[in-house]
Amino acid sequence: MKNQIEKIIIAATICLAIVSCSQPKTMETKKNETSAIFPMEEPVNGETFTGKVWHTELVPSDSTLTTVVGNVYFEPGARSHWHSHPAGQILIITDGAGFHQIEGQPKQNLKKGDVVTCPPNVLHWHGASPEIGMQQLFVVPNTEKGIVEWKHAVTDAEYSN
Repeated sequence: MKNQIEKIIIAATICLAIVSCSQPKTMETKKNETSAIFPMEEPVNGETFTGKVWHTELVPSDSTLTTVVGNVYFEPGARSHWHSHPAGQILIITDGAGFHQIEGQPKQNLKKGDVVTCPPNVLHWHGASPEIGMQQLFVVPNTEKGIVEWKHAVTDAEYSN
């Protein structure tokens, strides 16, 4: 267990170092835009997200680190479907604003600098606010247990509630 926690801390530290070193210091954005840290490489299909979403893999799954790290950019109003992670997930909000909700709990507001821990096997969703996009780094530890189990879409009523 201690070894896995050390791996997660190392992965998160690397991600934060990348973020702080790659953030342009003079780039200005409009109030409702986010500043891209990583290239928006791969658009994500509508089977697991609502709205326009891009995913960039930063640390691929392997048998040594057993951790996946990536960046997701959500355009305003975009969000994941309900899902869970067998070993949990850590979200680090790097820009913009959005939401996170665990099933049965109130929706949580997110902003740049927030860190969210999603417990193992707990249904949740996350995404951008209606007016402002959101970027997040995600860390999924212990990938030998599995990475993600996708469920149904978040309804407009759930999103707006």
